[in-house]
Amino acid sequence: AASLGVLAAGVAGFVALLLAVSADPKLGLIAVGGFAAAAALFALLSWLAVVLLRRAVPEARAPRWLILATRQIAARPAFAVLQVSALALGLLALVLLVLLRTDLIDSWRRATPADAPDRFVINIQPDQTDAFRALLRHDGVERYDWYPMIRGRLVAVNGEPVNGDGLSDDRAKRLLEREFNLSHSATLPAHNLLAGGRWQPDEADGISVEEGLAQTLGLKLGDRLRFDIAGQPREGRITSLRKVDWASMRVNFFVLFPVADMPGLPVTYIAAFRAPPVKGFDNALSRQFPNVTNVDVSASLGQVQRVLDQVVRAVEFLFGFTLATGLVVLFAAVTATREARAREYGLMRALGASASLLAKVQRTELLGVGALAGLLASLAALAVGWALARWAFEFDWQAPVWVPLAGMAAGALLALAAGWWGLRGVLERPVVQTLRAAPE
Repeated sequence: AASLGVLAAGVAGFVALLLAVSADPKLGLIAVGGFAAAAALFALLSWLAVVLLRRAVPEARAPRWLILATRQIAARPAFAVLQVSALALGLLALVLLVLLRTDLIDSWRRATPADAPDRFVINIQPDQTDAFRALLRHDGVERYDWYPMIRGRLVAVNGEPVNGDGLSDDRAKRLLEREFNLSHSATLPAHNLLAGGRWQPDEADGISVEEGLAQTLGLKLGDRLRFDIAGQPREGRITSLRKVDWASMRVNFFVLFPVADMPGLPVTYIAAFRAPPVKGFDNALSRQFPNVTNVDVSASLGQVQRVLDQVVRAVEFLFGFTLATGLVVLFAAVTATREARAREYGLMRALGASASLLAKVQRTELLGVGALAGLLASLAALAVGWALARWAFEFDWQAPVWVPLAGMAAGALLALAAGWWGLRGVLERPVVQTLRAAPE
C-alpha cells in the first residue's frame, strides 16, 4: 500500500507540475494527454515484449540465470509493464532533451549551405536596379540572386473562376485569397528541378508551377491559368512542374513564366546575397535605398536559436522531474514485490540455488527492464526528432545511430540502481527466517 501511495503521489506531482509550468491551461492539458498517450504506447509495447520474452529464450540451451530472470519478469507481467513504461517515459524526456541540445539544432544549422544568402532585399524599383547592383559590386558581392517580382492573383483555371469557398483545404483557401509573388526567367533556376513536363525558354504561353502548389490546388500539366495582375489579365498553360528546395535559403517562386521579359506589367525586384564583411554595409544600403526592405536572415536565425535555447532551459527541470518520477515508479513497483521475491529467493536457495546465481538473476532482470525501457524511449525520441525536423525545422535529418545504444545503456544502469536500492538486503536474509515468515 505504501508503494502504491508513492506511485500515486509521483504521478499526481508530475501532472500538477506539468500544468503549473504551462502558461496556457489548454496547452498543459494537451501536454498531459501527450504524455498519457506515450505511456499507453509504452505499456502496450512492453506488454508485447513480456509476452514474447519466454518464447524468445530457448530454455534447453540458455544459461540457467537467464531462464530464471525471464521467468521472474514473465511471472509479474503487470509490474514489468509498469516499470518499463514508467522508466521509458522518463527516459523519453531525457533522450529528447539531449537530442535537442546536441544533435537536432546543430544538424539544422549544418543543413544550411555555408554560402547561402543571408540577406533578402525586396521592393527594389526598376529605376534603382543599376545603382543597387553597382553597390553590391563595390562592396565585393559577386554572386547574388536577382529576380523580377510581380504580384498577381489566380482568378481562373481552365476558364472557370476560382475562389476558396468550395475548398476544404485551409491552405488552398489561403492561397486563393491572397496574391502570389510571380516571376519570370528564361532559364530554370539552378536550385529547382523539373518534376514534370518540359522547360521551354521564351515560351510566351507557358507557365511553370511548383509541384506542391499544384497538388494543393489540384492543378496538372496542360491546365490554363489566368492571373489578375494590377487589373491586367495574364493567361498561360502549365507546361512544367518544379520541385523546389525551400530549405535552400534561395529565392523561390510558386509560379514562374519561362520568358526573359514581361513588358507592360508593374514589377519590382528581389535580390538575395551573402552580406559582405564591410562595416556599415546594411546602414549604407538603407541610406541609399530607403524604400527597400532588407531582411537579415542571420539575425532571424540567431533569434530562433535563442528562443529554442530558452525553451530547452525552461523544460530542463520538467524533463528531470519526469525522469525522477519514472525512477520513483520503478522503485515503488520493485518495493511492492520485495517480500514475494524474498520468499521466492529463499525457496530457490533451499532447493540448492547459490546466492551468486540469484544475484545474477536479479541483476539480469533489472538490466533487461531498463534496456527495454531505454530502447522504447530512444525510438520514440527519434520519431519525435524526425517529426520536428520534417515539419518544424523543415530539413532532412539523419538520426544518430548512437541514440538507441545510449538509451539502452542509460536505462539499464538507472533500473539497476533503483532496483538495487529497492531490493537491497533481500538476498542476505537467512533462508530459515525467510521461509518461517512466509504465509501459511
